[in-house]
Amino acid sequence: MNDKTRNRILLVLFLGVLMGALDIAIVAPALPSIKLYFGVGDRILAWTFSIYVLFNLIGTPLMAKLSDKYGRRSLYVLDVLLFAAGSLIVALSPQKGFGVLLAGRALQGFGAGGIFPVASAVIGDTFPPEKRGRALGLIGAVFGLAFIVGPILGGVILSITTWQWLFIINLPIALIVILMGWKLLPSVQTKTDQGFDWAGLAVLSVLLASLAYSLNQIDTEHFFSSLISMNVLPFLLLGLVLLFFLPRIERKAADPIINLDLFKGRQTKLASLLSAGAGLGESGLVFIPALAVAALPAIINTHNSSYMLMPVVLAMAVGSPLVGRLMDKLGSKVMVFAGTLLLAVGMMMLSSSWISSTLVGFILSAVIIGLGLSSLLGAPMRYIMLNEASAENRTSAQGLISLSTSIGQLISSALIGAVAASVGGGVAGYGAAYRVVGVVAIVMVVLTLGLKNRQQEIATVQNNQKTSESKA
Repeated sequence: MNDKTRNRILLVLFLGVLMGALDIAIVAPALPSIKLYFGVGDRILAWTFSIYVLFNLIGTPLMAKLSDKYGRRSLYVLDVLLFAAGSLIVALSPQKGFGVLLAGRALQGFGAGGIFPVASAVIGDTFPPEKRGRALGLIGAVFGLAFIVGPILGGVILSITTWQWLFIINLPIALIVILMGWKLLPSVQTKTDQGFDWAGLAVLSVLLASLAYSLNQIDTEHFFSSLISMNVLPFLLLGLVLLFFLPRIERKAADPIINLDLFKGRQTKLASLLSAGAGLGESGLVFIPALAVAALPAIINTHNSSYMLMPVVLAMAVGSPLVGRLMDKLGSKVMVFAGTLLLAVGMMMLSSSWISSTLVGFILSAVIIGLGLSSLLGAPMRYIMLNEASAENRTSAQGLISLSTSIGQLISSALIGAVAASVGGGVAGYGAAYRVVGVVAIVMVVLTLGLKNRQQEIATVQNNQKTSESKA
């Protein structure tokens, strides 16, 4: 396969991932309009995001596994088609049908769950090892680009038309991706007669739904009392019990949803833990505007506070492709170590009132955090999994990374809110919350010391290639 063909494939993957990433960022400006249109409260409105994340979590391992069995091209096109269908359902939701909107968002999340891990696996199938880091870096930069373009595009669309067009705009993009994808993407698949792990999928789905619902019902102002309430405790306990039983079910499955063999190696265990920590840090970005309003009241208000995210996303957009290029030369360990260190420093700076109370200090902290997240949310984690997983498990391994990151995001939303509320909110509350994230990041720095160095990574890739050739 020549470089021209690879670049066309990369364009298809880039557009699909951009579409899925944009739909998170572009919806935020429309929430007040959606709330008014349907006449719902804030807690119910939150499910506009929560149900998307939940079904994204469910869709990730399912679509990843189906891609290994039935081919990358077919599943990538199917994922984009499901996402487009969900967008159409949301746009056509009747005024008294908020449940229809949630169904559409669920279908969007389900389809989007497979887009990124399948795209990463296609890169593993079509790009040589020395070029994978750069390609994954470009795909990782999509998320930074989406968070830059999304709120601006959403604001422009809402200024000239209704919120429904935020979802209608997905349809022509999806059509282009489907046509290009069917023509260009390879149809790599692993032939197997093993049955699908429906029991594992059912347990995983209920587990994630229970945890998502219990986190959504927590009252951060009365955290501990709400934690033991009937709206939270039964669902939280159900999730924890199922978390204990899930490995037992997966060990018995002939073709498990979550391949426990991926956890046998130290490298993949560390990558999963670090991805969860990255999700924790990423979700913490949501609270940056609230901290900016409290820390800089003279110049920041509720109308312009969202622009305080710009230093983070710009740093991520620049950092992700840069990290990809450097990783091909230095290896993932160096880049992940640098990323976790920058994340820890940035979070600790942001937690300091004397730094965050100045505009320069706030922006500098945000830039450092963005550069740190570039190494954790972009190429390195997926690069590690591509190196460690065999060809038939590549997409499953990518799905595991997405799953770990999303679980970290869910935990973070409850953790930061709870800590901030318990300290009284404002600068002190959010400062304490970011300090907790900073401590988690310090632990992540220590964990990176156990990753393989560049020479060990190269040896792993060579061994996997020899194994694949011998099986062929």
